[in-house]
Amino acid sequence: MSAILLYVTFILLLTIGIIALLFKRNLIKIVLAFNILDSGINLFFISLGYRENAMAPIFTLAPFDSVITMVLPTPQALILTNIVIGFATTALMLGVSVLTYRNNNTLDTRKLRGVEEYD
Repeated sequence: MSAILLYVTFILLLTIGIIALLFKRNLIKIVLAFNILDSGINLFFISLGYRENAMAPIFTLAPFDSVITMVLPTPQALILTNIVIGFATTALMLGVSVLTYRNNNTLDTRKLRGVEEYD
């Protein structure tokens, strides 16, 4: 897979996430926008560690003196941590959204802020 394609996908995910964060008013859609944005950032860091025709840096049976290109393990470890943190954050945001809906019977952020005029 080309690195250019990964960067284009990163920019696309980042753009979709930012636009949804700016223009959506439903709390569930805002949570989804955060997830899309998080996925784009994860893809960007994975793209930084990507090397063409490289192997995962795990124990191999390759001879010690052979020249094998390895991918960078640091971005992969960081992204794995970020996926777990993102999952916990999403669960927390969805829990807050459910509680907000139970207390206010709406997920619209403008109604929750008490803005008088609606579209």
